[in-house]
Amino acid sequence: MIIDLRSDTVTKPTPDMKQAIMKAEVGDDVYKEDPTVNELEQRVAKMFGMDTALYFPTGSMANQAAIKLHTQPGEQLICDKYAHVYNYEGGGVSFNSGVSCKLVDGHRGMITAQQVVDHINPPDFYHSPLTTLVCLENTTNKGGGACYTIDTFKEIKVVTDKHQLGLHLDGARLWNALVATGQDPKEYGQIFDTISVCLSKGLGAPMGTVLIGNSSIMKNAIRVRKILGGGMRQVGYMAAAGLYALDHHFPLLKEDHKRALELAKTLSELSVVTKVEPVETNIVIFNVSDENSFTNYLDNHNIIYSDMGQGKLRFVTHYDYTNEMHEQMLGVLRKF
Repeated sequence: MIIDLRSDTVTKPTPDMKQAIMKAEVGDDVYKEDPTVNELEQRVAKMFGMDTALYFPTGSMANQAAIKLHTQPGEQLICDKYAHVYNYEGGGVSFNSGVSCKLVDGHRGMITAQQVVDHINPPDFYHSPLTTLVCLENTTNKGGGACYTIDTFKEIKVVTDKHQLGLHLDGARLWNALVATGQDPKEYGQIFDTISVCLSKGLGAPMGTVLIGNSSIMKNAIRVRKILGGGMRQVGYMAAAGLYALDHHFPLLKEDHKRALELAKTLSELSVVTKVEPVETNIVIFNVSDENSFTNYLDNHNIIYSDMGQGKLRFVTHYDYTNEMHEQMLGVLRKF
């Protein structure tokens, strides 16, 4: 049995999701005539209490579009040093928008309102880039699936409003945060100017991210998507997978979180493991003292993981990681 814990992106459509895909009513989305895409966009916008939404093929493209909507070339955004928009989007911030990043040394990928204040460049000091945007991430990927509190978001919103900065949320795993914390998505809609939510990670759709926001900022989103090459035709087949995932896979995330906690507990009992990051959702990040020995052991037992470098490894649970796999995984770890 191969156990793949590299990422929650490795899931494959279930038979029922495939049926939903095959039965989807479709049209030309470039003309905004795909009824299934329109339904998905309307549903997600309504969930967050925001005006409008736009379907993108990938999360990186949605984030890049949001940054473009908020900024002009030569400006600067503030984000944590672990942020996906800085580390894992191919330098798109500079390539697509001509914008630089001012990095904050936050805690597990999360930053505070005071840190935002401390990193805003003086707007009348023309030697430095003009700060125009703050990008947050929830849950944090490199931070081990950590979740912000709503209170922290609200405190940051006070700062961005005072300094007339945009506020974007990279919500690639926001569904996990909502399940873990019980937060109301409509509260997010009241705080953020734009939010991206991914359908192909915890929810397991083959592709797709929805960018949501209010009409004032989103009016040019479809133009930016076109510029980035994101115009799609009968993409309602994939949107149908997203709708199915919201109905059927969203509630399953709590099981992913439970298994991640059990993996973390078992890892913490191994002498080779020197540190396990706190686990709140479905990501387990840990350090080992003898990486070669431990990774060879995992390799020999057909366990696939992410190597984050310098003795740091990552497991990510997902709906294709079954209870049978979980019991086998726990047994393998205990025998090391």
